[in-house]
Amino acid sequence: MPLREFKIVVLGSGGVGKSALTVQFVQGIFVEKYDPTIEDSYRKQVEVDGNQCMLEILDTAGTEQFTAMRDLYMKNGQGFVLVYSIISNSTFNELPDLREQILRVKDCEDVPMVLVGNKCDLHDQRVISTEQGEELARKFGECYFLEASAKNKVNVEQIFYNLIRQINRKNPVGPSKKDKSGSKCALL
Repeated sequence: MPLREFKIVVLGSGGVGKSALTVQFVQGIFVEKYDPTIEDSYRKQVEVDGNQCMLEILDTAGTEQFTAMRDLYMKNGQGFVLVYSIISNSTFNELPDLREQILRVKDCEDVPMVLVGNKCDLHDQRVISTEQGEELARKFGECYFLEASAKNKVNVEQIFYNLIRQINRKNPVGPSKKDKSGSKCALL
């Protein structure tokens, strides 16, 4: 059986640690210096619940100048990691608009998504409480929430594994790649 591929898009404001989380997951290293990303793509084979999966992870730009590229990622992505920094209000406040944009581009109400409060190792500088993150995830509906630290490898794998499980639940592997319901929300 061929490897099932998953297209995951990592989104959020500049400087929240999207690349740090992605590189920690894919390569097992922490990137200390901040170097703004335009767009990086990573591939990693993992086993989730006994199934081999090939992840294609798109680490996107957090800066506004690349928003035109966002619609394209959103159209092609199957699952989304929405990242904010627990030490920055503005990065948290931007996420509802980002989620709305994903739902609009996908023309769908239920898109696999994980909300991540990154930099939980900087708890002494925290401005966004865990409860605020949980509350936002509840507002987002069926959105999984966790706090992570790319630096200390806290919850990094869980982000991507949870997203794969959500995609699998929404679109189980079957004999056909056609969505029998005719739904526009099909991921394949």
